[in-house]
Amino acid sequence: MPPAHVSTLTTGGSQQLMRHFVPRSLMMAELPREVEPQLLNGGDLVEEREDPAAPGVVKKKRRKKKRRNKVATPAGTNEAEGDGEARGVADVTKQLEQQTLEDKEREEEEEEEKDGEEDGDGENSAGKKKKKKKKNKVKGQTDPPSIPICELYPSGDFPKGEECEYPPSKDGRSAAWRTNSEEKRALDMANEEMWSDFREAAEAHRQVRTYVRSWIKPGMTMIDICEKLEDCSRRLIKENGLKAGLAFPTGCSINHCAAHYTPNAGDPTVLRYDDVCKIDFGTHVNGRIIDCAFTVTFNPKYDRLLEAVRDATNAGIKFAGIDVRLCDVGETIQEVMESYEVEIDGKTYQVKPIRNLNGHSIGQYRIHSGKTVPIVKGGEATRMEEGEAYAIETFGSTGRGAVHDDMDCSHYMKNFNVGHVPIRLPRAKHLLNVINENFSTLAFCRRWLDRLGESKYLMALKNLCDLGLIDPYPPLCDIRGSYTAQYEHTILLRPTCKEVVSRGDDY
Repeated sequence: MPPAHVSTLTTGGSQQLMRHFVPRSLMMAELPREVEPQLLNGGDLVEEREDPAAPGVVKKKRRKKKRRNKVATPAGTNEAEGDGEARGVADVTKQLEQQTLEDKEREEEEEEEKDGEEDGDGENSAGKKKKKKKKNKVKGQTDPPSIPICELYPSGDFPKGEECEYPPSKDGRSAAWRTNSEEKRALDMANEEMWSDFREAAEAHRQVRTYVRSWIKPGMTMIDICEKLEDCSRRLIKENGLKAGLAFPTGCSINHCAAHYTPNAGDPTVLRYDDVCKIDFGTHVNGRIIDCAFTVTFNPKYDRLLEAVRDATNAGIKFAGIDVRLCDVGETIQEVMESYEVEIDGKTYQVKPIRNLNGHSIGQYRIHSGKTVPIVKGGEATRMEEGEAYAIETFGSTGRGAVHDDMDCSHYMKNFNVGHVPIRLPRAKHLLNVINENFSTLAFCRRWLDRLGESKYLMALKNLCDLGLIDPYPPLCDIRGSYTAQYEHTILLRPTCKEVVSRGDDY
């Protein structure tokens, strides 16, 4: 409590005169009543008597307003008893509850920050938590699929394929050391961006083929099947020029035709119940290609044929690895496939691997990058190397086990190694520019040129083929009346392990 003479000085001149006539004992006795109204009225008495223009008055008003707004009363202040004290206790309780709630929210924020989540500037804590949960949540795919894979996994952490240990070396040494080697782990992490591109393309492939299996049926035209598949694939891969899109045309070869068939415009071919249809399509992200294929049948009499080819593909995948000779992979595949016999329409056939079809290494924007993986014994003694990607594919046939060019050509691809070649025809120059801008060294088909608005281009396309700038890839067929099946996966020979990146629940 301030001294008595200070209080009297602040109450005006009349109070100063009364100080000379009132006894000190009486003045001290009346002092509580004089001070009490000032405190209870929150400074109104002082404000009425003070000159607003006087220096320091504004600061005093602010100071007194702060005192009024405080929840807890300062220890040195005398308040009225009864209701005033009850309100003070209630306000203190409310403040403590608010403080507890704020502390709890602050602890939750700190825990989330430790988990590596980023905070948005200028947002309250509730908004931040909501935003963080939304950021890390994996969305569900629609039916039919329409959400791009990059939006389903906004963090960029795409699902991995099947990770396998490399097979032991010929002297019996295990390859398990690669998994625990710090050096190999570092090399693996150095290429993580490349592996991630493969995984994004592989996830798009898995979802598209699952979707295709749900609606493909006899009676559909091959054009409708291919266009519906490709439209879905473009959506999920979020087609973006040469950065992401389709790696090659959809193959839908039927029965004795083993590969490289896709319908041209006006093709009336219809899928039938007794057909054996090979669905072979590819996706890519930044040129990292997923080459993966499966066979569709409706009649169960072909089940044994499909089983033989699927097991042969899995045997080749299991045997493949760093420093493995390509010819040894082929021998393993042949051994497994020829162990199967199938009975179709009362006739028994030994399943034969198609000896002039192979798997292959995969490069960036290059579906066949130089090495071939045979599916019969013999062939190259070249070894697989660390960091490479391969398409392990096998073809089984009830025919001769060899294919030849047949039917109209639909697949084309720019020659990867060709240099500058002078072109005289203006239409051919224009067509080559269209191919460079939209496909570069990736394969394409005539339907895709039609889709870009090109017309009357067959002569120009033939001219580019004659000059060696573009290579045609006509359909490859065994003898008529035979049946062929295909299964294929893309594998990554990572420093630490082998990843079957296109593996799914279906095969």
